[in-house]
Amino acid sequence: MGRRGQSTMARTTAVAKRATYHHGNLKEALIQAARVLIAERGPAGFTLIEAARQAGVSSAAPYRHFKDRDALLAEICRRGFVLFGERLQAAWRGAEPDAATAFLRMGETYLRFAQEEPGYYAAMFAPRPAANGRTVADPTGSFGMLEAAIRQVAGNSAAGADPHRLAYQVWALSHGIATLAAAGQLPVRGKLSPRALLASGVAALISSAGLASAARNTLEHGS
Repeated sequence: MGRRGQSTMARTTAVAKRATYHHGNLKEALIQAARVLIAERGPAGFTLIEAARQAGVSSAAPYRHFKDRDALLAEICRRGFVLFGERLQAAWRGAEPDAATAFLRMGETYLRFAQEEPGYYAAMFAPRPAANGRTVADPTGSFGMLEAAIRQVAGNSAAGADPHRLAYQVWALSHGIATLAAAGQLPVRGKLSPRALLASGVAALISSAGLASAARNTLEHGS
């Protein structure tokens, strides 16, 4: 083959490669594709190649942005917590003068987020290796917001309580209810609905910590 033929083949190959890798926003497309796969199969149920196929790009294209599947999962986790934190903040600020009502709305926002964003939610709470002996579970401080809310709701009536421990208990309760609801194990309405269980469960936890009766009443019966 002459130089001209080799040059033509090289140009053709280059054009094909550009066509294969060209995408309006490859990184975003991969993240959205992976979110769909995670929502359908769970955080361990997809590969980087599958995410590439879902996004309509070549199997090699994802490596321009993510070194492996775990890196893509970590980015989805980070973004999920950012969005989660924004929604919790909005719920808190929407009723901040009444701390107990605001706290209840934060809980409802938690359940709604798990229902509306299954891809993000599953990635956020997927098992991952510990970093420096500590598990990186909340890179944006959502847990800190929950703890601060508990401190404000409790006020001076729970001087002997441990808001940090109580925040973990509330988080665990919320996560358990959200997981059961996602699996269709809870009724939609009534005293065993996710919202009702969360409100009564949180009320029981903070009651044992000595929270004021007015705030308990709000959590038990809603705003």
